[in-house]
Amino acid sequence: MSPEQRRETVIRAALPLVAEYGASVTTAQVARAAGIGEATIFRVFADKDELLDAVVVAALDPATVLSELRSISLDQPLADRLVEAADALHARLGRLGGVIGALHASGHRRGRPARDEAPTRRSEGRDAAQAATREAVADLFAPDAAALRLPAEQLTDVFLALVAGRGRVPGAATDAVGVRELVDLFLHGALAPSGDAG
Repeated sequence: MSPEQRRETVIRAALPLVAEYGASVTTAQVARAAGIGEATIFRVFADKDELLDAVVVAALDPATVLSELRSISLDQPLADRLVEAADALHARLGRLGGVIGALHASGHRRGRPARDEAPTRRSEGRDAAQAATREAVADLFAPDAAALRLPAEQLTDVFLALVAGRGRVPGAATDAVGVRELVDLFLHGALAPSGDAG
């Protein structure tokens, strides 16, 4: 296994542990989860802080959610595509919030960029990730372009805002039924179909 593959193995094993334990996670726990000896961690990371910083970078990386969004079958109905997209986006937000929240709660501050690091560089990376996510979601609307009331780009922005704010919507469950209800509301609005209103 190459050093880069070993690094990736350690980071993948550490992600859920950091989300659970924050900075108090031990390298012994990470090694057990990765199925390697603890000394192996220090062959690819200088210390535990470097590992924690790498976990934050991995949590911020949009590659997983982009892969999930791009793998959604366009042959299924729009509602089903959007449910899958909402699930993928919510899982990413959960991973990100879990890792950063646990590290913050346990007092780890090292993962923050240095004050002298150019804010432009950080925002460019964030902007590129958001643009790629927005494009992947917009592609899900493409097969139904003729039936849409608004342009796909505008619907994408509304959908992403709805998914991002879902945790703050009273009664919006995190299970599949809650997601489906949210997608139904997005697609069909708040009014009941004629004849269904009481």
